[in-house]
Amino acid sequence: MDDEAMIAQRRGAMTGGTPPGRSRGRLADEVYDTLLGQMMSLRIEPGSRVTIDVLARELGVSQTPIRDALNRMEAEGLVVRVPHAGYRIPPQITRHRFEDMLEVRLLLEPAAARRSAERATLEQVAGLRRMLEEMAELEGGDGLMAYGAFGLRDAAFHDLIALSAENQVIREALARLHTHVHLFRLLHDTQVTHLAMAEHEEVLAAIAARDPDAAAYAMRRHILLSGERFRRLFDEVKDADGMEA
Repeated sequence: MDDEAMIAQRRGAMTGGTPPGRSRGRLADEVYDTLLGQMMSLRIEPGSRVTIDVLARELGVSQTPIRDALNRMEAEGLVVRVPHAGYRIPPQITRHRFEDMLEVRLLLEPAAARRSAERATLEQVAGLRRMLEEMAELEGGDGLMAYGAFGLRDAAFHDLIALSAENQVIREALARLHTHVHLFRLLHDTQVTHLAMAEHEEVLAAIAARDPDAAAYAMRRHILLSGERFRRLFDEVKDADGMEA
C-alpha cells in the first residue's frame, strides 16, 4: 500500500466515508486527517510554513474547513500560528512535553492492547500483520522519506489497535501523540530500527493469541523501550547543541 492509499484508508476509517451534503464539521475532520497524513509522509515538512489559501486550493475546499482544522491543530500543538504569515509546523517537541506524552501513552496504550486482544476481528488482526509486513520492507531505509513512510505505517499500526479496542476517545488521543513523536524523530533519527519491529511483533502475537495480559505487557514494554530510545535522542541533540554553541 502506498502512502496516499494509507492516508486515505486512515481518513476513511475515521470519518466513515464522505457522503454528499457532508457537514462543515465532517469536512474539517477530513482536512485535519489529510494534513496529519501529509505531515507524517513528509509532504509537509517540519519547520515549513502553511497558509489557508494555499491549502484550500490544493485540497479543493473552501477556507472555512481549512481554518477549523488548523485551529484544532494549533490547540494540539501540531502547528504554530505566525501573525500575518499563516501557520508553521513546529520542528520538535520539548523533552518535558515528551515525558508528559509518554506518561499518557503508558496509561492508554496497554489498556487499548488489552481490549484489542479481546475484541479485534480476524480482519483487523490481518490488517495489523499487513502493516508490519510493509514496515519490514522499509526496515533499514535511510533518510527522511524512508522514515516518513515507516512512521506513517507505525502510526496506522497503533491506530488500528486502538480502533479494534473499540474506544474512540483513546484512539483520538493517541493519534495526535504519535504525530508529535514521529515529527521529532524525523529531525533527529531517521534510521528505521529493527528494535521497534521486534516489539511490534510481540504486541501482535499477543493480540492474535487472544491473550489480554500478554498484549498489555508487550505494549507497555514497547512504550518503555521506545521512551529510552527517545531519551537518548534528546541527550544527543542537547550535546550537539552544546558543541555548536
